[in-house]
Amino acid sequence: MMRYTQLLLVLGFLVLGSSAAMAGGDAAAGEEKALICQSCHGPGGSQSITPDIPTLAGQHEDYLAHALRAYRSGDRQQAVMSTFAQQLNDQDIEDLAAYFADQESNLRDIKIK
Repeated sequence: MMRYTQLLLVLGFLVLGSSAAMAGGDAAAGEEKALICQSCHGPGGSQSITPDIPTLAGQHEDYLAHALRAYRSGDRQQAVMSTFAQQLNDQDIEDLAAYFADQESNLRDIKIK
């Protein structure tokens, strides 16, 4: 009985570990999907065209995915982002979040006066 319990525990950890590894997005796939985002957020999401457009590069992946889902559902409102996000499926959101989270942010270079 003890071996059976140990086997179930090992299998449980393997299943949980593999599903955690499979969760999240593919940054390489996100790079291609992010081309349209450059028009407002700049290359790699690091150079927004106006101060009211956020820098995406280096943001936390889970935050980016949450924000895109909120735009898609209508819980978060902004005309351009809401329209854009409604076209995204769950995998698109995960891929975009992974890509932008993987980019280097230029926020360290900003000096606050």
